[in-house]
Amino acid sequence: MAASRYRRFLKLCEEWPVDETKRGRDLGAYLRQRVAQAFREGENTQIAEPEACDQMYESLARLHSNYYKLKYPRPRDTSFSGLSLEEYKLILSTGGARRKGPCLDAGCAQRLLQGCSALCTVLVRECSSTPEVICDPT
Repeated sequence: MAASRYRRFLKLCEEWPVDETKRGRDLGAYLRQRVAQAFREGENTQIAEPEACDQMYESLARLHSNYYKLKYPRPRDTSFSGLSLEEYKLILSTGGARRKGPCLDAGCAQRLLQGCSALCTVLVRECSSTPEVICDPT
């Protein structure tokens, strides 16, 4: 049975994309590393908790297949900040803050700060008993 689990994880690793813009922080690369650690002996690896292993695989498979994205569709592809997906990808990439590009101008930074400020204000109003935990403006 361990052999079939190992093959399922290998197939998932092959299908899971690696984002080269997030070197050292990419989920696909991390997944490959963890599978290699967990299955050191390949198909001959003895699994201590098969149920937990199967549950982990099923959870990762749901993430990979966009199960939740399809089950709970978003009405719009925007966020509170108004930034586009490409702008977020640029900001979140490794070294994104040091790059120069269309997103990293003053307007983009201002929109992001305004969005964060607005969200902070709403959270502080909702949970006024512990505003320092929810929003640290410094």
